[in-house]
Amino acid sequence: MNSALNMSLNAAKIATLLKKLDCDLPLEVVATTGSTNADLRARLADLSQALLLAAQEQTAGRGRAGRSWLAAAENSLCFSLAWRFSGPVTHLLGLPLAVGVVLAETLNAQGWPVHLKWPNDLLKEGHKLGGILIETAAVREQEGTQTSVWAVIGVGINIHQSPSVKQAVGHAIAALASEPVDRNALLATLAAALATALPQFDQAGLAPFLARWQALHAYAGQAVRILEAGQERHRGIAAGIDERGCPLLDTENGRLAIAAGDVSLRSVVGEGDHAAAN
Repeated sequence: MNSALNMSLNAAKIATLLKKLDCDLPLEVVATTGSTNADLRARLADLSQALLLAAQEQTAGRGRAGRSWLAAAENSLCFSLAWRFSGPVTHLLGLPLAVGVVLAETLNAQGWPVHLKWPNDLLKEGHKLGGILIETAAVREQEGTQTSVWAVIGVGINIHQSPSVKQAVGHAIAALASEPVDRNALLATLAAALATALPQFDQAGLAPFLARWQALHAYAGQAVRILEAGQERHRGIAAGIDERGCPLLDTENGRLAIAAGDVSLRSVVGEGDHAAAN
């Protein structure tokens, strides 16, 4: 395999690239770990500032609702970003959608056509390209009785096609490119974009990202169904999201805002759902 496809993540190179992007985000790179999200969650009490953690290989990555995220070392980009917010945890409900906007816009600017599937999937040509897992925590500060609200933002993106992953998940998946991709440059670009956008979300919530999410909505105007615990609950036409980030569905009984817990949105077209929810 072309050595460029196997380019190792390098903390010094990423730091240099971040500096060129006017981003002073602290970062660490490890060769292998179970889950970068789990690693950062375990360290939140000791953090005083944001931290980017990337892994060359992630062996126990997770998606939404504890589902596994399969990522071959040389074919994916897996990283997590710990970020402290000023508001309560309840103000972070729309954060996965805002993060999706930032990632998709950044990838599109690099020439890769990426769309969004509610609530946390990146799609390319209708297939799953990547996913977002956000875990929040209120952490007692080292000195005093106050608590700080943190989010650990986990991102997994398929860089190159991995036959083993396709076989394991049982459906088609997408990859960014067939040609070599500089993972150090890609990570720096995505991390810098997030570091710019997260303070905006902290101040204004989902509002500045709403129209941008709608513009990237993969299923806008399409027939979809809403599943909960594997059972179909609603069917209608996808009409985007509301100001809270809840998916909107136009049904024969009118417009519904779906505010359930662990629900999944699936396209009715084809019914194969190549972008399986995570």
